[in-house]
Amino acid sequence: MTIHGAVIIEQGVTFAIIAVKQSVTRYTARLVQTRRELSQFFPNMPIILMSQDNNGTPHYYGRRDIVEFLKTIRLDQIPWKEYHIY
Repeated sequence: MTIHGAVIIEQGVTFAIIAVKQSVTRYTARLVQTRRELSQFFPNMPIILMSQDNNGTPHYYGRRDIVEFLKTIRLDQIPWKEYHIY
């Protein structure tokens, strides 16, 4: 499987941000399950899920302080890359 994401270190906190479809973030149970599954590939770091609405506006889900930080930056400032996970 290939995922689109980034590992970021900001103010001493290392976290992962993963782009997902809105269908993942629409339901709490699915969101929690996805974050739990991804945690094995990004151990010991908070997982933030990001989906975009129909207008392309990003919405972030995860630790509140990290979400607030992400709201202050543009999507193109995030060092996105593809991760191949198995």
